[in-house]
Amino acid sequence: MNKIGTFFIVSNPKVYSREALFPELFRQFSKNADPETSPVFSNAVYVNDSLVSPPGNYPFATWLEANEKPVKEFEKRDKGDFEELWYKAGNNKAVVIARKKETFIEAITLFSYIFCSFLFLVAFVQLLSFVLKAISERTGLRRMLQLNIRSQVHGTIIFISVFSFLIIGAATISFFISRYNRNNNDKLSRTMKIMVNEMEKKLSDHNVFDDVLKVYDSVSIYPLQQLVDEVADIHGVDVNVYDLNGNLQVSSEANVYTKGVLGKKMDPTAFYHLSKLRQVQHAQEEKIGNFSYLSIYSPVRDENRQVDSYINIPYFTSKPELEQEISNFLVTIINLNAFIFLVAGLIALFITNRITRSFAIISDKMKEVSLGQLNEAITWNRNDEIGDLVKEYNKMVEKLGESASALAKSEREGAWREMARQVAHEIKNPLTPMKLSIQYLQKAINNNQDNVKELSASVANTLVEQIDHLAKIAADFSQFANIGTTHVEVFDLHEVLGSLRDLYQADPTVNLVWYPINDRVMLRADKTQMNRLFTNLLTNAVQACSDSGACRILMDEKRAAQKFLVSIQDNGDGIPAEMQDKIFVPNFTTKSSGTGLGLAMCKGIVEQAQGKIWFETRMGEGTTFFVELPLLVED
Repeated sequence: MNKIGTFFIVSNPKVYSREALFPELFRQFSKNADPETSPVFSNAVYVNDSLVSPPGNYPFATWLEANEKPVKEFEKRDKGDFEELWYKAGNNKAVVIARKKETFIEAITLFSYIFCSFLFLVAFVQLLSFVLKAISERTGLRRMLQLNIRSQVHGTIIFISVFSFLIIGAATISFFISRYNRNNNDKLSRTMKIMVNEMEKKLSDHNVFDDVLKVYDSVSIYPLQQLVDEVADIHGVDVNVYDLNGNLQVSSEANVYTKGVLGKKMDPTAFYHLSKLRQVQHAQEEKIGNFSYLSIYSPVRDENRQVDSYINIPYFTSKPELEQEISNFLVTIINLNAFIFLVAGLIALFITNRITRSFAIISDKMKEVSLGQLNEAITWNRNDEIGDLVKEYNKMVEKLGESASALAKSEREGAWREMARQVAHEIKNPLTPMKLSIQYLQKAINNNQDNVKELSASVANTLVEQIDHLAKIAADFSQFANIGTTHVEVFDLHEVLGSLRDLYQADPTVNLVWYPINDRVMLRADKTQMNRLFTNLLTNAVQACSDSGACRILMDEKRAAQKFLVSIQDNGDGIPAEMQDKIFVPNFTTKSSGTGLGLAMCKGIVEQAQGKIWFETRMGEGTTFFVELPLLVED
């Protein structure tokens, strides 16, 4: 096959406006992916130092000076708030792409997204933990929602920040959309008015429809077609003209209709509004598949004011630009709110720490409040709500001090009265038989009875017995008063218990069984008081089983860690239930004689040695007293 020639096809691309519908129907990629149509980038082409690309939104120079020509293949230049990338395509050609520099807020976008993601993750984990806790513990929702003051302040500030972010974001986005739609409608309305005025002017000169051929795909250019093309080029939109039956007559982009992409019939809804409702203008949203666009219709009237035809302008609403504007706003507000969250968190932390620190001071002071010591007032220099609380606390402390003094005085007076009553009662008991014996002896002497000598000896024995009882009363009161006066020393408790065992083994009526541990029991306490403690407990045990005949006492020992436990069990009748709560109360006794200070004194001695004393009893089976004492830690 021989080459007979060369066939060239030369095409000049037509430049469309961004709002034109025709190129958008066949665009395969997003506008943001194409640098030529991207709202972010602006580009220019220079040939022989002259600008040959169509002008855009960026103020490129119309020609280049010698010092402005690129030297390297790729060059970056800063020009105010914009960055320029120059590409030297040849000796006589240069390509420039410009974009606006990122602001500081835009630069920290990644941090803001990460921070917000972290907040949402924390919120999700807290919510999941709350749900799991509610399911596992099955507690009431109201009880689980009872937060402390710190959590309430934190939650309130964060909630206000998030809520304000949502409200401001929703309101601003709604404003952007409404403003965008309003601007589009205004622009279409102005373009439609211009088109209608031009059409009506042409109609007043001559009937442009007379020159239109019935064959639509004719290559002839007629006045109406010229008018439509001129308006479409000037305003960057598509223009369609329909007759009164809704049939397409002329279009600035006839290929869309002749190729069957769009129908040649007017939209029925628009035809109804213009023909039946006789509206002077009607705008609506139309769709082609999933692609939506704005379309406006208006009637054209002749010189007799009669409707001659209908004009339609389909307008592609540049939603990517709206989405870009909304996206930029959201990025800005997210960045600002991320900063606000941090500031709000720090402010909440400062406020809650200040409040809780104030409450902690008051709480610590309230914990130290005691009737037995001087309670200090709180000093607060600020006149706020916490200051009012501090004032009330100081008043309470002052009143409490006065009440404590009055109570202490009343208790002292009551104690003295009770002690005087008890002492008077205890002294009165032996004085009565002493008085009666002396009166009886005096009467016998006055009557010169023969047995005065024997009677005197009997009275003397009675007096000695009662005097011994008075001495015991004085000794008991003296011991009870001297419990707080101790002489601490280190000793082996087995020495005390061994001497008491030897003492009671000499009594044939008492069977004392002792099970000591096989080791020393070293204590740091008052040895005299310990001797008094176990003497009283063994004496009470002997007295408890005196009515049952044979008296058997079991004394057992146990050791656990640094504690030593002694139990003393008798075989008496036990302690009645109504008396068990009063066993260690001073002046209480179950015996017909006695001061009632023995067990109260035992309790005071044990507590003085940092130990514990308690008892277990069963009616008819006896009582067991337990004494637990701390052992001396030997190096």
